[in-house]
Amino acid sequence: MFAPVSPADPTDSAMPQRRDLIAGLEKGLAVICAFDQDRPLLSVTEVAERCQLTRAAARRYLITLEHLGFVRSERGRWSLSAKVLRLAQSYMHSGRLPRLVQPELHRLVAALKEASSAGVLDGDDVICIAALTAGHLVSSTLQPGTRVPAFCTANGRVLLAALPQAQSDAWLGGRAFGALTPHTLTDPERLRAELARVRSQGYALVDQELEIGLRTISVPLLSADGAVLAAINVSAHAARRSAEQLIDECLPALRQTQATLRRLL
Repeated sequence: MFAPVSPADPTDSAMPQRRDLIAGLEKGLAVICAFDQDRPLLSVTEVAERCQLTRAAARRYLITLEHLGFVRSERGRWSLSAKVLRLAQSYMHSGRLPRLVQPELHRLVAALKEASSAGVLDGDDVICIAALTAGHLVSSTLQPGTRVPAFCTANGRVLLAALPQAQSDAWLGGRAFGALTPHTLTDPERLRAELARVRSQGYALVDQELEIGLRTISVPLLSADGAVLAAINVSAHAARRSAEQLIDECLPALRQTQATLRRLL
């Protein structure tokens, strides 16, 4: 079991004041984030709509980002350039969490011969911060930088279950959930009950809700004081391991990794 994490107090003096923020940087990063797997090419108008900017402002941000090498334009459409990867590389190479997690993934994968990844919650999604396969392809989502929906993934449910109850309820109540497979839970009340179970048992098991054939089991990564910093999973093809085998054979190794990382985090 693990306790929900208390959110930061919005009145905390450490919280930045709006006057201390650089609006231009905030909006520039929002323009970069406007592009994703479903929208790799955007017009100026589409960027403006997605970022709540005027068309003129969106155009200036895009021109600036093109000058810096982060986007490129062709025939009135804009796309990200490979230089954006430098931002991700900076985190992967310097971030304490991925640097500590990656060696443990190697040990986990070597022991179980299954894929493993770690992720953090970001809005509706889980972002993968570290991943390793066992030499056989399980899912294209198991690589650093990929985003998957939180509601139907094991890492996502572990992280949602760690939220304070009111925050978790608000998260579930403010979204519509679409089925990705015939097994996907989409009813908010059933999801709420599942999160309660995850919170109680200390792990999440998701059986083919994200992709047909993909089974995943996950536990939270805790700091020394019990705060949930991330989640770590083991993923296997349904033909290789049953749900019961994931619990019996993979969960103990995950818990050992959880304990090892808690001493480091």
